[in-house]
Amino acid sequence: MNQEITIITENSIIEIGEAIILTLCLLRCLQYSVQSRVLQGRYFWLASVLVFFSVIRRELSYLSDLLVPEDFLLIGHSYDWWEDRILLVIIVAMLILLVHARRYFWSVLKNVPKSLYLGVAVLAVLQYMGENAIIFPHEFGEVVEETSENIIYMIALIYLWQFKLSIFENLPSSQKKFTVLNQQ
Repeated sequence: MNQEITIITENSIIEIGEAIILTLCLLRCLQYSVQSRVLQGRYFWLASVLVFFSVIRRELSYLSDLLVPEDFLLIGHSYDWWEDRILLVIIVAMLILLVHARRYFWSVLKNVPKSLYLGVAVLAVLQYMGENAIIFPHEFGEVVEETSENIIYMIALIYLWQFKLSIFENLPSSQKKFTVLNQQ
């Protein structure tokens, strides 16, 4: 039974699948940031790229343990120190972009179906319960956790793929709020 479970545990091959889904989400957001005719939209989609980059890094965090020697030092600081500083810069940049895009961000959130919020919230609770072995036995909890994460990432990918940027940015309610960039 352990052989079957190892495929769906933390730090296993399923993490690669999650990273692929998240990379597709990141690329879609990057595409939207280039295509957006709205300044706040570019800020929002670039912040989204940073969010997906951070989540990919979290999903593949075990790789640093495999690839970086324990005694790694760069300018007198360990890998963990550098990783924390770089992630801090990414988070600060993401927050600054989201503050500049707050109206666009709010408009996007208002256009998401409420049932999607409910479904993702239920999956997030299941993921947390699986990760912390609440109600589920530890081995099965890992399966619940990874499955919930995969479904959440697939929902994000499907939503991003079906999102129509040009339609969203041309809504009458959107045109009054945003700064449209000159198209050359």
